[in-house]
Amino acid sequence: MLELGILNNAGFTVITGEIGSGKTTLVRYLLKRIDPHIAVGLISNTPQAPTWRSIALFQDFQHAQYANRYRTTITIDEAQNLTADALEGLRMLSNVYADKDQLLQLILVGQPQLRDVLSALSMLQFAQRISSEFHLKALSANEVSQYIDHRLQSADAKAPLSSRAACDMIALVSGGVPRPISILCDIALVYGFASGANLAPMHWWENCWNGRGRSGCSGDRDFSILGRS
Repeated sequence: MLELGILNNAGFTVITGEIGSGKTTLVRYLLKRIDPHIAVGLISNTPQAPTWRSIALFQDFQHAQYANRYRTTITIDEAQNLTADALEGLRMLSNVYADKDQLLQLILVGQPQLRDVLSALSMLQFAQRISSEFHLKALSANEVSQYIDHRLQSADAKAPLSSRAACDMIALVSGGVPRPISILCDIALVYGFASGANLAPMHWWENCWNGRGRSGCSGDRDFSILGRS
């Protein structure tokens, strides 16, 4: 759906998800696949409201790109921190057309609070420009297992890292969020290297979790409900 939005020159695209859910990874994947005749800008730090001069200069840039048969796409990360003035400035930047073609495509990426910001009544004009929206949900237990297997296969691993019961535990304590899943697996790999073992038993994962001080994953979890393997 997101690729379709870019291909069809959708005005505004919004991507939301919890911290560590893979938003930036998804955006970078998309940007690698888009048409080479699209000029891409990636803003990682939340911008302030543009000045009238900067708006005029950027609009001149858009017209020059369009004359050379290029489109312009700007991706803004951490967009939940944008002020109302900054969002209005972005709307004005996008308010440039040539032969009924919109010259600027915006991709806003942020935490779930971004949806609250954009749903405010004062943001109605901005929200009406949104043509594609996607929220990254937490991974299910099955998806967590598949995610770990994929990461291992990408590293050319020849054997699984853990049992299915351990994957269920990882899904529980991580809340299904990729970043803490990866952190736990990285620590488990260190345990495995140090001990010379190939398969991480359940108590390793408990040690990994406790070693993190329960700070980097979702909430406090009780391992006792999961049994041993």
